[in-house]
Amino acid sequence: MTWIVAARRTAVVPVNGAFRRLSVHEMAAPVIRTCLTDAGLGPQDVDEVILSNALGGGGNPARLAALAAGLPEWVAGLSIDRQCVGGLDAILLARALVESGAARIVVAGGAESYSRRPLRLATDPEGGPAVPYDRPAFSPFPDRDPDLHEAAWHLAQKLGLTRARMDAWAMESHAKALAGRARLMAEIAPLLGVTADAFSRALTPALATRAPVLVGDITAANAAVAADGAAFVIVSDRPLGPNPLRIVAGLTRGADPAEPGLAPVEATAQALRAADIAPSKLRMAEVMEAYAAQAIACVAGSALDAAIVNPDGGALARGHPIGASGAILAVRLFHGLAAGHGLAAIAAAGGLGTALVVAR
Repeated sequence: MTWIVAARRTAVVPVNGAFRRLSVHEMAAPVIRTCLTDAGLGPQDVDEVILSNALGGGGNPARLAALAAGLPEWVAGLSIDRQCVGGLDAILLARALVESGAARIVVAGGAESYSRRPLRLATDPEGGPAVPYDRPAFSPFPDRDPDLHEAAWHLAQKLGLTRARMDAWAMESHAKALAGRARLMAEIAPLLGVTADAFSRALTPALATRAPVLVGDITAANAAVAADGAAFVIVSDRPLGPNPLRIVAGLTRGADPAEPGLAPVEATAQALRAADIAPSKLRMAEVMEAYAAQAIACVAGSALDAAIVNPDGGALARGHPIGASGAILAVRLFHGLAAGHGLAAIAAAGGLGTALVVAR
């Protein structure tokens, strides 16, 4: 049996905001230290750190984060990149380590500096000039590797989602985040004096209508803004602290890379089956809002009660620090689930979906 015994995050700050000068490990280290304090653990108690990062320049940022957090040199650090689902996958890997007996205490989560992501250049094997590119391929089939804005617009058209409905979802996300601001601040480890998510605002119909169009009816209002941030949990082999969460089930599944937004539906179904929990029995669900279209599709496709989904707002009201976003969902469950079962679910480019079921 495995437990989440502490969970914290930084505020989420849009790209080129207050965290623009911070590297990944500089955001991660203070969150890790705060998690250890919350759990009543010392640096010497940690067996491993698993860190998800999607936009960095390689290396092993988990090692940098472990050393910067003051953990012993024997904590090697393991970095993973599974894009948006990576933050939850780090937690699932931590669970596997603990359940196998290879570790007792694992710090797991993610950190992303969108502001300091490196420039990418593809070299020419014929000796020509290097060619800039924005992202790697997520599928070997060009016709099944869509731009994510395009994929969200295709999904909206497929499901008949109007711009008004997507904007309404985004406006509600912001409204819930503003209403829950005090609760959200309780899970945030202050960094550079920032104690609240910087992007949440009173998104009105007039503001949503004026939002720049990305493609079709996908706009800057109903798509999550690029952002910087970090989030971590402590996974333990015993229920430490006053309010631990039990990890009940979790998995990652691949789906059609041409429709990445729908990938969490099957992952959620399989995770709930493994937990022997019907969707109607969930008390709280944190569903990633990379796009309003994707969130609406996953809530409907998974038969979730919208009333329990993202009760204090989602990524549309925060922003999307890619490698950290999945871990933020787990942090939200840790602080928001009073009793019963909770779900976190997220999609990633390439047609990936990860779901985590927890209980308190």
